[in-house]
Amino acid sequence: MFKTLMMSSAVSALMVSGALAQASPPASAPATPPAATTTDAPKFIQSQSAEQFAFSKFKGTDVLGPDNAKVGDVSDVLFEKGGKMLGLIVGVGGFLGIGEKNVAIDMGAFEVVPASTGSTAATSSTNDPADVKLKVSWTKDQLKSAPDFEYYKAPARTTGTSPTTGMAPRTNNPAPAPR
Repeated sequence: MFKTLMMSSAVSALMVSGALAQASPPASAPATPPAATTTDAPKFIQSQSAEQFAFSKFKGTDVLGPDNAKVGDVSDVLFEKGGKMLGLIVGVGGFLGIGEKNVAIDMGAFEVVPASTGSTAATSSTNDPADVKLKVSWTKDQLKSAPDFEYYKAPARTTGTSPTTGMAPRTNNPAPAPR
């Protein structure tokens, strides 16, 4: 739950920062910054706009192929330590999560379409901008043959001690005989 909350927060912050970076400054903005500015001011986001998505609503979203047939669904998001969102991890194939393959797809490859798009269209009469599906240009078969996404695994620690006893390994050289 905590992991999902943190991802949702990170994705929301990324989307808001992009929107703020594109906004033009107000015409009445002062030409020079105030003399006493604080760089440690908190950066709170008070609400979500129609152009922003929360990952908690995005997870499980259907991904459609070029023929509007479902090819998978969003299972995770991949972003850098600095906050840049790289792509979405899409679960393809399988049944109820068994035999499913994860494929990471760059964000630029997705087109956001209304939820009513596709063969499994929901009959939603609301104009909720967060009620969407994602569309890619690949078919399900093409995604099944795409490279598997592998989550990072930290390298195993190696030490000179035995993993079972904590003692250093034996050498094959016997000790010299006393004289």
